Amino acid sequence: MSELPSPPDPGKAVTPPRQPSLLDALAPVVVLIGLIVLTIVLFGVGAADGPLQVALFLSATFAAVIAYKNGHTSAELEKAAVFGVSSAMGAIFILLAVGALIGTWNLAGTIPTIVSYGLALLRPAIFFATIAVICALVGAVTGSSWTTAATLGVAFVGMAPVLKMPTDITAGAVISGAYMGDKMSPLSETTILVPSLVGGVTVNQHIRGMLTTVAPSFVLAVGIFLGVGFAENPSGGVSTQAARDAVAAVYHITPWNLVPLLLLIVLSVLQVPPFLAIFGTALFSGVLASFTQPEVVKAFVAKPGQGAVLNGIEAIYKAMATGHVAHSDNETINALFSRGGMSSMLTTVWLILGALSFAAIMEHAGFIGRLMQPLVTRARTDGRLIATTALTCIGLNVIAGDQYVADVLPSRAFREAYARRGLAPRMLSRTVEDAGTVTSPLVPWNSCGAYMAGVLQVPTVEYLPFAFFNLINPLLAIGFGFTGFRVEHQQPAEPQAQESASTAGQDRLTDGNGPPAPKEPPPG
Repeated sequence: MSELPSPPDPGKAVTPPRQPSLLDALAPVVVLIGLIVLTIVLFGVGAADGPLQVALFLSATFAAVIAYKNGHTSAELEKAAVFGVSSAMGAIFILLAVGALIGTWNLAGTIPTIVSYGLALLRPAIFFATIAVICALVGAVTGSSWTTAATLGVAFVGMAPVLKMPTDITAGAVISGAYMGDKMSPLSETTILVPSLVGGVTVNQHIRGMLTTVAPSFVLAVGIFLGVGFAENPSGGVSTQAARDAVAAVYHITPWNLVPLLLLIVLSVLQVPPFLAIFGTALFSGVLASFTQPEVVKAFVAKPGQGAVLNGIEAIYKAMATGHVAHSDNETINALFSRGGMSSMLTTVWLILGALSFAAIMEHAGFIGRLMQPLVTRARTDGRLIATTALTCIGLNVIAGDQYVADVLPSRAFREAYARRGLAPRMLSRTVEDAGTVTSPLVPWNSCGAYMAGVLQVPTVEYLPFAFFNLINPLLAIGFGFTGFRVEHQQPAEPQAQESASTAGQDRLTDGNGPPAPKEPPPG
């Protein structure tokens, strides 16, 4: 337990910390990159099972040493790290709730039913494209890429091996669709947050502005998914009837199993807090399992002399805590539907804690502001300013490991520069979303990347090349910026206002404190 810091001597002047040099700010980033590369070389896709977390904590410790050298006290650095971690508690609670949801949805037959119906309706050639479109629609309705991936995404990834389709491309299609829908939804947290930070643009104006880059990016992504689907061409005629029969032999397949999915969508539309919606649905699904899947519950608990009521209660506890384990004579079915539980998310939580500890120290010590300052001042054309904004968002997703930091800091730091150049506010809000929001699941240690890998059970480095929408969208945004296509202008800010605003902006970048991280978890 750390000791309480002694109060400062009233008669002694407190020396403020020194502003970091560029070398101070760069050194922790170089160490982080070096450790991550070493970790991936040594452990491959298994790096996220522990070694990557160690690399993040080592990088956070190194950043703290540099900050201590510059005059920051150990007490304030500890406080900054604790605050950074506490800002992610909402996301951590949602992760645990999603683990419980996956466990009870497998127990209640919800995921097996989605898989069975999907096998009857989907064809391999259009599998990826259809997944992207369906996930985009559900993401737009729920306003959450996280919810979409944790529900339909899990089922679609489960279908892929049955259709002899790669799970990494399937995960890429899920993430592409989920993030497209999330961005275009007025219910999405980032879609509401970013324009409010930029100022001068409403949520509806922001969504209409994003259509210019989001629509062609998604059309291109769907086209690529179609091409990849036809190229995979499992034309030997993959028969899905045997797989559907195997699922039906274990689970009672009925539309009633989809009630939990409908409930979750309704709760999301009603804007019930995400944790309550997901955890409540998980509990409801566990109760429903005793009525729709009594034999599955009995086999799962494996206590022949125990009554049905106690079996049902014990099954709920076990499925929510450690996940559902299917017991049948079919090993493929057992492997497919034995998943979930809060315990399955603990490695992901560990990864988020490491990333946010590093980000919090970097921000508190002024390292992030020091790295951003020259970028803001040197972008002297529309194209360079938009490209700099996009690259800053991507860089913050990598360095800070948090989508909110990648959205919040550029929204504040660049708004005066956009005003000086006469660029409409929604050009900034559009660029931040195009580069900050959509690239967050492409970084393994980012909270969004860790979440997607944990939920879909596909490592980030494996699905990254196939998240076509998330890769195309920022490139298209930068391309539009340099060509001037659909770049909106307004009357430039007055010189006096420019100067005061610029000074205020620089103060925010170099004061070493940075904006507080929002308490609510990212939708995606």
